[in-house]
Amino acid sequence: MLGIGSNLSFPYAESMTTEVTTSRKTGAASQRIADELGSRILSGALPPGTRIRQEQIAEELGVSRLPIREALRILESKGLVTLVPATGAWVSSMNLAECVETYLIRERLEPLALGQALAGIGEETIDLMEALVLEMENSETLEEFMDLDRQFHQLSFRSAGMPTLLDMVERLWNTTQHYRRAYVQIVGIDGLRETHLEHSLLVAAIRRRDRRSAEELHGLHIRKTRLSLADHPEIFDS
Repeated sequence: MLGIGSNLSFPYAESMTTEVTTSRKTGAASQRIADELGSRILSGALPPGTRIRQEQIAEELGVSRLPIREALRILESKGLVTLVPATGAWVSSMNLAECVETYLIRERLEPLALGQALAGIGEETIDLMEALVLEMENSETLEEFMDLDRQFHQLSFRSAGMPTLLDMVERLWNTTQHYRRAYVQIVGIDGLRETHLEHSLLVAAIRRRDRRSAEELHGLHIRKTRLSLADHPEIFDS
């Protein structure tokens, strides 16, 4: 019989504890790597079609291949990376037809997300969105505008209470990030006056809790970018 307080070790339990600890460390490392690579992809430092070489990343970040493989799977789930079995990983890219299709989907899904979120958007959030509009109007660089624009729209969706829908919206934003950047490059920072006006009108509709107007404005906002990209097929040849 074993009495309470018997000082015995259980090798299997210790092994399980070690495995769990290792798994947690690997998971944390994978997320850090995914965050770093994701930031590079979204900023354009790693453009569409770039091959991601695991050995190069491992050497640069001082990690093993294991957390890198998991990081790439995380990025694939977010639409940022395409994994080809037994071949490798590439930054996701699109041709014109794929981009147009994605924007058509966005035109339907994002107004739905906004409409679902509308009742839950607090006045403080609306004030913050209004402040972001002003910051966008005064932004001096493309990347500054891109970051502020993403924050603005994320705020408008986050109260939707539909995690599956919001995951889909995030993935679509990720896959079209490079092409949104190309659109801004086409019109230039000084050519975004119409975009700023659309943002202001959208904030006003949200503040009025006018769901129909907010959804329609947002759909038109996306449609304008889609049509502009369709007019510049050369973007997809680079």
